[in-house]
Amino acid sequence: MNPITEDDIANYLANTPDFFERHAQLLAHVQLTSPHGNRAVSLQERQAEMLREKIKALEHRVMDMVRAGTENVVTADRLQRWTQSLLTWRDPRGLPWEIINGLHHQFMVPQTGIKLWDLDPAYAQESYAQQVSEDLKALATSLTTPYVGLNAGFEAASWLNDPQQAVSLALIPLRAEPELPAFGLLVLASPDAQRYSAEMGTDFLERIAQLASAALSRLRA
Repeated sequence: MNPITEDDIANYLANTPDFFERHAQLLAHVQLTSPHGNRAVSLQERQAEMLREKIKALEHRVMDMVRAGTENVVTADRLQRWTQSLLTWRDPRGLPWEIINGLHHQFMVPQTGIKLWDLDPAYAQESYAQQVSEDLKALATSLTTPYVGLNAGFEAASWLNDPQQAVSLALIPLRAEPELPAFGLLVLASPDAQRYSAEMGTDFLERIAQLASAALSRLRA
């Protein structure tokens, strides 16, 4: 005859829920080790401790959800204000500067930059349409989603006021349609190596790209 194993006992108790009803006195004598010390506690007290731990974990999850929800509301409000400024901006010539200034102030981006090409000849002499290499244009077109990560000596970093402080970057291609070549590139930069990391999502940056691209359509040929 095979000896009774712990699994046998566990299966029996799981399939016999009325066992402790018939042997209620056992509950008062079962002693377990407390996770908060070496003292022995009753089964009921150990169960109560487990419930308190679960409740505490749930409270932390709720607080994290509330915190994330609050941050999302703040971000949505900032995005709305930035979008509103683009819709109401009357001077197409100054629109690129309004875009990067808005990103700088609304989202506390330490440094921002922008370059555009294939514009209407009326804007060809603006500084944001100057000194754009073919390699840079090819890079922008090759980006199907924004690049986020460390500054590996990108040409776009030279557009910033203080390139030496651009430790991490977000390179955001601007295009009229997803399948078309890029006609511009937005740069967001930070001295914090983790501000734009390869692990972060790019959904929000893609929305920035769509809004900026739509607004800048007024400058295109």
